[in-house]
Amino acid sequence: MSTYIAHGGRDTVITTEEKRALLQEALLKLGGTPKKILVVPPDITRLHSNAGELTRILYELWDAANGQVFDILPAIGTHSPMTVDQISEMYGDLPKATYHEHHWRTGLYHFGEVPSEFVHEVSVGKLDYSIPVAVNSRLVEGDYELIISVGQVIPHEVIGIANGFKNILVGAGGVEMINKSHFLGAVDGMERLMGRTDTSVRRVLNYAHTHYLKQLGIVYVMSVMDVDVEGDRIMRGLFIGDDAVTFETAAELSRNVNMTFLDEPLKKVVVYLDPREFKSTWLGNKAIYRTRMAMADDGELTIIAPGLCEFGEDTEIDRLIRKYGYRGTPTTLKAVEENQELQDNLSAAAHLIHGSTEGRFKVVYATEHLSKDEIESVGYEWRSLDEVLSEYNPTNLVDGFNTGDVFYISEPGQGLWALRSRFEK
Repeated sequence: MSTYIAHGGRDTVITTEEKRALLQEALLKLGGTPKKILVVPPDITRLHSNAGELTRILYELWDAANGQVFDILPAIGTHSPMTVDQISEMYGDLPKATYHEHHWRTGLYHFGEVPSEFVHEVSVGKLDYSIPVAVNSRLVEGDYELIISVGQVIPHEVIGIANGFKNILVGAGGVEMINKSHFLGAVDGMERLMGRTDTSVRRVLNYAHTHYLKQLGIVYVMSVMDVDVEGDRIMRGLFIGDDAVTFETAAELSRNVNMTFLDEPLKKVVVYLDPREFKSTWLGNKAIYRTRMAMADDGELTIIAPGLCEFGEDTEIDRLIRKYGYRGTPTTLKAVEENQELQDNLSAAAHLIHGSTEGRFKVVYATEHLSKDEIESVGYEWRSLDEVLSEYNPTNLVDGFNTGDVFYISEPGQGLWALRSRFEK
């Protein structure tokens, strides 16, 4: 198990040419550019991860080496399949590449399982189910010389800090792993996990990698991204390896770059959801997840969501969100106990827990496509998009504090905002 590249720092800015040189160096350490490659990058919901550019550079290096096969399997997990326009925007024009669609319920290769005893241990007795380990069958049965996972290391609500083995085991994983890992994170408590790497869910994924996934020899290309003083996305770090140590190194930089600590709770927060990335509360509720550890009791979180048109990316999950709503942990756990359809869709149940404020602060969604009745039916408040935009025009706001003590966040998926006291030992 090796780290091939570990380059970056809090003040580092990695240019496109440097990215190319670092990727070339990693491939040389692996024996040169293979002829047959499968790349597993994130989808359009991770537009700001720089995974699109990294995938393009890998393609160019492969093409220059007269490669034969360059397949791309977007790690969509439960998300909607990518459209032609989204593929073009995310990855650019890669004429010799072939795209494949992941189906989280079918087309899987089943390795084995994470035993119930292990899950019972990492959950401190809260759960005792086993978790089957399965991935897209192409990863195992495809005739590839190298599989490359591309993604961003960033604080995350389900696992603590995203990427590494998660990109494969969840992004290209099966229904049981997705459902049960999400529910484990929710039951364990997302505020205990976020911003940390030694979490119950991460331990489960590490177990799955050690016992099953490691045999595939997947190489992980992981970015750490930031915003400069002009508001432009920049890469602070690039880490390439095939083990947990490489991820941990990247995660340490992400903690220094992507987490904003506050000394006082925030009473009024406004979050903007880029319509290119966020069309569902399944994704858009990052506005809630990533700010909840900074929100004041009885505070107000206003979410400007011009692209929001559904609750779940998956049809069945959308139906379940509409039926059960964001009612808090006790109510959701009771519903799981009493309803087989939630037991069969534990990731939906986990999402309902994640998306609840537990009655501590107010969430107001400003939408155009989802109606007032729809938003209020799941437990949030609603305002018209035009009305909120007239009050909080994103072009006139800066990230952080604005006039009237309004705290603005333009990209909720790119960080974690929390009270400093939540992370002091």
